[in-house]
Amino acid sequence: MGKESATLGGGCFWCLEAVYDQLKGVTDVVSGYSGGHVLNPTYKQICTGTTNHAEVTQITFDPEVISYKELLEVFFTIHDPTTLNRQGADVGTQYRSVIFYHSAEQQATAEQVRQDSQALWNNPIVTQIVPEETFYPAEDYHQEYFVNNPHAGYCQVVIAPKVSKFRAKYLAKLKA
Repeated sequence: MGKESATLGGGCFWCLEAVYDQLKGVTDVVSGYSGGHVLNPTYKQICTGTTNHAEVTQITFDPEVISYKELLEVFFTIHDPTTLNRQGADVGTQYRSVIFYHSAEQQATAEQVRQDSQALWNNPIVTQIVPEETFYPAEDYHQEYFVNNPHAGYCQVVIAPKVSKFRAKYLAKLKA
């Protein structure tokens, strides 16, 4: 079996990338945009909220090491899937909770994991599950943002605590 892709949006793509980069079986994580109507969007365009693109990460993984279901179980614990078009102070459709599935099997798994994850949350999960459209990689300075900018304010205040919480919960699934 070859590598597969997962495309997930859970607010800021820097946060998701910082987490998924650390999982065994994940071979690549690219920050980007998906789900909108603008071809080859820029970050500046995305930030206007008028493109309908979401900030996403496209994750390449080896399903022999980590399953799509496991990726989604992590997804539903590292962001708040109950807030519509927002994550913390980030507000707009570009920050929506969304799973872009790449196959009917991924769609079924996403729907099941979303349903199973509802028990973790007091409010209803609003995560969209929609077919993958065109994925556009974000500009180079967005790639590996947390690794390259660990002392930036956003990294210290938002991403680092999220990564610490994730690492504690998923220690057995982390790369060496």
